[in-house]
Amino acid sequence: MIRVFTLFLFLSLSFTLQAQSTQQYDLVIYGGTAAAVTAAVQAKQMGKTVIIVSPDKHLGGLSSGGLGFTDTGNKAVIGGLAREFYHRVYQHYQKAETWRWEKREQFGNKGQGTVALDGENRTMWIFEPHIAEQVFEEFIAEYKIPVVRNEWLNRKNGVKKNGAQLVSLRTLSGKTYVGKVFLDATYEGDLMAAAGVSYHVGRESKAQYGEQWNGVQTGVLHHRHHFDAVKDRISPYWIPGDPKSGVLPRISTAPPGEYGEADKKLQAYCFRMCLTDHAENRVPFPKPAGYDPKQYELMLRIFNAGWRETFQKFDRIPNHKTDTNNHGPFSTDNIGMNYDYPDASYERRRAIIKEHEQYQKGWLYFIANDPRVAKDVQEEFRKWGLAKDEFKDNGNWPHQIYVREARRMIGTYVMTENELLKKRPTPDSIGMGSYGIDSHNIQRYIIGTGKDAYVQNEGDIGVSTNGPYQIAYGSIVPKKGQADNLFVPVAMSSSHIAYGSIRMEPVFMILGQSAATAAVMAIDSKIAVQDVPYTKLRERLLQDTQVLEFATSKSAK
Repeated sequence: MIRVFTLFLFLSLSFTLQAQSTQQYDLVIYGGTAAAVTAAVQAKQMGKTVIIVSPDKHLGGLSSGGLGFTDTGNKAVIGGLAREFYHRVYQHYQKAETWRWEKREQFGNKGQGTVALDGENRTMWIFEPHIAEQVFEEFIAEYKIPVVRNEWLNRKNGVKKNGAQLVSLRTLSGKTYVGKVFLDATYEGDLMAAAGVSYHVGRESKAQYGEQWNGVQTGVLHHRHHFDAVKDRISPYWIPGDPKSGVLPRISTAPPGEYGEADKKLQAYCFRMCLTDHAENRVPFPKPAGYDPKQYELMLRIFNAGWRETFQKFDRIPNHKTDTNNHGPFSTDNIGMNYDYPDASYERRRAIIKEHEQYQKGWLYFIANDPRVAKDVQEEFRKWGLAKDEFKDNGNWPHQIYVREARRMIGTYVMTENELLKKRPTPDSIGMGSYGIDSHNIQRYIIGTGKDAYVQNEGDIGVSTNGPYQIAYGSIVPKKGQADNLFVPVAMSSSHIAYGSIRMEPVFMILGQSAATAAVMAIDSKIAVQDVPYTKLRERLLQDTQVLEFATSKSAK
């Protein structure tokens, strides 16, 4: 009898603990990006319960992770909560105490086609990481949005489905979140993949969607991120011209592939570093564990060949800081070292991120300290360091790697360069993009053989969209029957080359808000997300100041 009673108590306690660890919401958002925040705010504004289940400690993704020199394109098409975010950033920079290391009137920066501080429209487009994070946290506090942090989706069996309906997601810690509708706001598309939704990794061929700029792009040199930007051809060998001496680090010996064909490779990742030349706030570049100067032999060779563009992407943000991005043939982009990241285990991803951090910190340390570096470059470089008042809990290093592209859903509608270039119309607009089509380098390879061989980069593409373009509702929802209550506004349905423009932070905020709006309508009407009536959705999006179309005669603001 005692054993039976003990078993009853054990089972009762188990059910109680399970009930306590299972939470139910109208909308469950997985991910901590800017899209997650705007989606959550929109759901709350429309009267629904919502939770953000975030594997990250810090909210905002790249927007608070170093990308403060916003890739905007035409700012007139950034509406809704995205514009509200940049307005709130503006409000912070109206406070005298925000300008700690310089005066506001001294800043006066221009970037991405307009002034950073747009007084007429009360927006600020260029900002420090901690200010962005503060704005996201203010949204969360104001709308009383529950957020659980450091909760990682159990990708093996953590998604429970009933037919095409997601019922719940479970994290590695054992917590379960039940929802009526789910939203994957991760850069990687982890919830989407775990739910069994179709997706693609890598480049499609030119032929697949009838695109000019997709697939392998050997011989296409659009920016100055290639070795033709250097006056001398750079040998790939330790002893120049001697193949027997071996190939230098970070050069692939595999053939690059045929022009226009598909591959499984990804554009390079990096960290968008926040640097400063203000002595009082500067931390000298640290020597990373495992530092190997041999990894930067190509950097040395381009300096010796006269290349002097090191500082061209030290883009100024307030308070004597930068958003420092990749520039040149051998820079912060860690080319060819991320191909397995999208589908990799969490453990493997952490190793990839750590290797990227080691590489990039080593790149900084090498330029600042190696005695072989050109003196004029080194002397200028030593004036810079990490910003002491940014990323203070992570050694002043960004907490978010720039996942420029990972998985991309194959949804109800696939956005391609044809829509972006207005070669064909886009159905059911839920927002707009306008930044140029932009892919970073994908591989570094060897051209030629023997003593005449030289190194080259491939995959860096820059093509104007010739004005804003619409983004289809079908590109954020899966094919019907795969997941009928899931939205994917970040790892959305797009070809590789179209994603090169869509992948900008303001666009993710726009798509997050639009997805949440549609989610509420699906909940209220008890219908699949694929069946949300566009006319009704469009009406509400316009009511919430989303921009769904654009007359080319309008001026950018």
